[in-house]
Amino acid sequence: MTDASLKSTLQQDLHTAIRERDQVRSATLRMALAAVTTEEVAGKQARTLSDDEVLKVLTKEAKKRREAASAYDDAGRGELAERERSELAVLEGYLPAQLSDEELEQLVIRAVADSGASGMPDMGKVMKTVQPLVAGRAAGGRVAAAVKAALQH
Repeated sequence: MTDASLKSTLQQDLHTAIRERDQVRSATLRMALAAVTTEEVAGKQARTLSDDEVLKVLTKEAKKRREAASAYDDAGRGELAERERSELAVLEGYLPAQLSDEELEQLVIRAVADSGASGMPDMGKVMKTVQPLVAGRAAGGRVAAAVKAALQH
């Protein structure tokens, strides 16, 4: 990306989607920008989110879509699940590429070595070391499972 912030990119893409009458994309971007605005005004005083903070909000929204699609599938509501997956696809366009299992495993092995962890009681220490390296490129559950697997060897 150039000098534009992620939030302004979302806003520009929303205007484009509205002009192109892309309903799924415009609805998803509206929702994402609403979530960003909500986060900006949360707390004692309003602030502008950094790109990293906007990414965290988008990651949270993507997780909601993933969980909702799964719930709709379980309930036999395929059309609603598909809508959630369409929204998820739009959001994923703004998120960093997800790590493969091998890449995640390598980062975890490095974090275990860097933190000097020797077993499961050190899981928190390893998680603290690996999270900044992963930074939105893998779901927390995947990271925790990889750390657990590495510490049990």
